[in-house]
Amino acid sequence: MTADGEMGQEHEPEYDDEAIRFLAVVWGEGYLSPGGSEEVDRVLAGIDLSGRSVLDFGCGAGGATLHIAKAHGPAEIVGYDVEQPVIDRARAAAVREGLTAQVRFIATPPGRLPFDDGEFDVVFSKDAMVHVLDKEALFAELFRVLKPGGRLATSDWLIAHDGEPSQEMKDYIEAEGLSFGMASSSRYLQAMRAAGFVAVSATDRNGWYREVARAEQERLKGPLHAAAVAAVGEAYVEKNIRTWVAMQKVLDSGEHCPTHLFGSKPDGDLP
Repeated sequence: MTADGEMGQEHEPEYDDEAIRFLAVVWGEGYLSPGGSEEVDRVLAGIDLSGRSVLDFGCGAGGATLHIAKAHGPAEIVGYDVEQPVIDRARAAAVREGLTAQVRFIATPPGRLPFDDGEFDVVFSKDAMVHVLDKEALFAELFRVLKPGGRLATSDWLIAHDGEPSQEMKDYIEAEGLSFGMASSSRYLQAMRAAGFVAVSATDRNGWYREVARAEQERLKGPLHAAAVAAVGEAYVEKNIRTWVAMQKVLDSGEHCPTHLFGSKPDGDLP
């Protein structure tokens, strides 16, 4: 999911069919970020979604959305993204899996979310908020669409500081070629509190992904290589192996910090 910087700024899609096909080989069908259903379940651990209304913000190709629908029993889950190619892929998957009565997918340009105030019990997001520069506007919108007492449970790709990125981080972001608006956990938590969230917390997942990414890189060079080349071609695969090498450097240094983030909207009019 991308927003090309600010919440209301137009953009060109970054996750086209080629990217979706490649990432499906590495991370699983419908997933545009690592960890699959297991990491989704870790983000949602301890949160009862049964009979609830859920928003998956930046749902991408719908892998996490459909897993939540099948495994967590929400009354409804809405997958939202600003990119039409991934939403088209997600809708087709929902039809194949017979989940259209429980799952909706919506695409709109970046900006105010196309939902009413207090529409959802839970907002989930998996590694999509990195594409939005204006964290304050983002969390204000997520707060708005939550019901009083609602929960925010997310994962995102953070940087360890808010200063100038290292040259290794700049090299990695350039290799990705995506609109990354990385910020520190302090910046995220501050923006969440400013929006009105309470009981906010952050859990650093660098140690987990540092080792997972190393294994992903080896699988791309080895057992996954033929399938990846068949999906997208040799040049695309080699480019992404170079991206993984660049990413590993900032994971190993600790500058790249995948992180789980949590908060709650107070009941009623509590401050």
